[in-house]
Amino acid sequence: MPVHGVGLGLRRSLLGALAQAPRPVADFLEVAPENWIGLGGRLARQFRAVAERYPLICHGLSLNLGGLAPLDTRLLNDLRAFLDANQVQVYSEHLSACGDHGQLYDLLPVPFTDANVRRIAERIAQVQDALGRPLIIENVSAYLTLPGEMSEPEFVAAVLDEADCNLLLDVNNVYVNSVNLGGEPAAYISAMPTQRIAYLHMAGHFDAEPGLKIDSHGAAIIDPVWALLQHTYACHGVRPTLLERDFNMPPLDVLQTELQQIRRYQQAATLPAVHA
Repeated sequence: MPVHGVGLGLRRSLLGALAQAPRPVADFLEVAPENWIGLGGRLARQFRAVAERYPLICHGLSLNLGGLAPLDTRLLNDLRAFLDANQVQVYSEHLSACGDHGQLYDLLPVPFTDANVRRIAERIAQVQDALGRPLIIENVSAYLTLPGEMSEPEFVAAVLDEADCNLLLDVNNVYVNSVNLGGEPAAYISAMPTQRIAYLHMAGHFDAEPGLKIDSHGAAIIDPVWALLQHTYACHGVRPTLLERDFNMPPLDVLQTELQQIRRYQQAATLPAVHA
């Protein structure tokens, strides 16, 4: 990974505060390119000003890796142009379906089958060829399980191996799925192949009702998810870790509190190695 430390997801409402902050508040920013491609005017100028202060990585929303419709070649061309123009080398996407012949604006689960492992690995190869970059895939939150032949951790690991690509491990998604669908979140984390983990996501979620958590990115991170992050560092070592916040956006200093918490856990996880 060309980035390290603690990152923050770039949202339009943060542009002014990030540009005016006397010093960088994070080590890198993550950008959803679909929200910025073709942007002009004041927002484009603000984006360029922020991009000059921070290393950028990109996290896509619309590739539909798990879908059945052909990949969107126009989107792939636009993505490559955006990545090239902003000198971004890291691009990640969701291991999910998000459309058929139209955009569904949601991240839907796919059946955990051997056939899907091979099919999605082929689509990943097509994306990598089109973008001229390796693709990192993310485990997603879900609210139902489709019929399949393996568990989610087995499926994710199989796709990583078949496609020979790396993982964006979303720690909050692991926790959300453990509540919604069952399973032991620490065991899921432990089962991920260490050498494939490129970076991590952390976020808060919404408690819709007992036994149902919505991956909203609209609340503070809760203690069980913090504990899972510590477990991840203990199992796999420290990885670049990004804070996502999409809704109920607090002031920047509140976000900085969570960023500093991530940094403290990173430092604590590296101390034994330093002393050794």
